[in-house]
Amino acid sequence: MSKAKLVITAITRSGISQAEAARRYDISQATVSRWMKRYRAEGEAAFEPRSRRPHHNPAATPTVVVQAVLAERDRLVATGHDAGPDTIRWHLQQAGAPAPSRATIARILTANGRVRPEPKKKPKSAYIRFEAEQPNETWQFDYTHYPLIDDTDTEIITWLDDHSRYLLHLSAHPRITGPIVLTTFTATIDEYGSPASTLTDNGMVYTVRHSATGVRGGRNAFERYLADHNITQKNGRGSHPQTQGKVERFQQTLKNWLRRQPVQPATIQALQDLLDQFRHEYNHDRPHRALDRRTPAAAYAARPKAAPASEPADRTHNRVRHDKVSEGTVTLRHASRLHHIGIGRAWNGHRVILLVQDLQITVVHAVTGQLLRDLTLDTSRDYQPQKHQGPNPH
Repeated sequence: MSKAKLVITAITRSGISQAEAARRYDISQATVSRWMKRYRAEGEAAFEPRSRRPHHNPAATPTVVVQAVLAERDRLVATGHDAGPDTIRWHLQQAGAPAPSRATIARILTANGRVRPEPKKKPKSAYIRFEAEQPNETWQFDYTHYPLIDDTDTEIITWLDDHSRYLLHLSAHPRITGPIVLTTFTATIDEYGSPASTLTDNGMVYTVRHSATGVRGGRNAFERYLADHNITQKNGRGSHPQTQGKVERFQQTLKNWLRRQPVQPATIQALQDLLDQFRHEYNHDRPHRALDRRTPAAAYAARPKAAPASEPADRTHNRVRHDKVSEGTVTLRHASRLHHIGIGRAWNGHRVILLVQDLQITVVHAVTGQLLRDLTLDTSRDYQPQKHQGPNPH
């Protein structure tokens, strides 16, 4: 029983005065008067405590913004795209609409039942991520199944750049075989150049090293091609798909998109047409959270490309160093001697990546990929100026 009900009942049933009720129940007369006024106006509803929520909240998100967020969420889900707060915010910005913060969008989605809170779910920040430093440093490969409208099974092959998530190749086949793996791989090389390494699982189309019936030390055609071209072959551990996590996650995104299409494919060619459409959207129209909201195409083009060790030196970087610009310079140790490379004081505090092949050094911005310096190290001097200073004319 609320204290208001106790006091009001004592006054109306026992006949005591408001002043007496105030003394008996140790409350102020003003409070008793307020409760009695509510009782006369509202009846027994006065027994219940009122909400302290203000009638107006100037800081509340405007209704038009809430509606825009929900509409964009529903649109993305309906078309089979990822529809998290970051993605929604990016699309609103591209459309020139008001875009609240990520946290505000998350609250709107939760309050309106678009997402279900999972407080016990392990946060993404808790996972340890591994990422190649350069485009073409590692290509991940895998294939997955997708049925045609008559339930005929097909298999979709994917080549994905580990650094940028750029979708290098995507095609559908009745069945993935060793020759198809090699054919699609070499076709992708013709378009993008050779990778320094590949990362796959231990399927027989990639490697026969674990075959129970194969000859010990033998190789299939794909393995021979990699060895002949000095491309490092990496394979994930058995029963550990997280090693190929990027391509595994991509396949989930792809299948979600395919299932949302209004017309399901009846032939492999129809499926391929959808894959071509998705590949363009994925590479050029969809920002990626892990890429600082850049598209895979932008991330792939932002840095110099890695290459196998047998490639010419000017295309190969055999050392990667991370640094922060301080006093306008970054440091690099060569042959036990420390050198200072001029970048410019305007870049103080910015993180950079140094790509080193022998004496050839490329310095790029760690976030944007912007080229800051490209030089040949002069080993005879400690400081490497931004521009060569000629003789003093005076």
